[in-house]
Amino acid sequence: MVKKPDTNKARLRRHRRVRGKISGTAERPRLNVFRSSANIYAQLIDDVKGVTLCAASTLDKEISGNGGNKEAALEVGKLIAKRASEKGITDVVFDRGGHIFHGRVKELADGARQGGLNF
Repeated sequence: MVKKPDTNKARLRRHRRVRGKISGTAERPRLNVFRSSANIYAQLIDDVKGVTLCAASTLDKEISGNGGNKEAALEVGKLIAKRASEKGITDVVFDRGGHIFHGRVKELADGARQGGLNF
């Protein structure tokens, strides 16, 4: 029998390892990224209080088209940056969620930087 490695289990292990080192505060929240096969989601989280300050995803009405491509990820990055600036947030800690910094995750980060977030 072929033993196929569980890639999501490995991603969660990487995510737990990173989360032991980074944390978001009210002044510098954590920009969390979750990527599924069909959509991409981003949240700004204050880990001290345990609350989500703002969120954006490809399911929002402002994002049109396919949710699982790099163009949509770039739009989600710009949208989360716009919503953060409305709340007065400019500096964040980027949490890639155990995914490699490549493809859709990188495009979301680039969109957030274009929108005015610093990380």
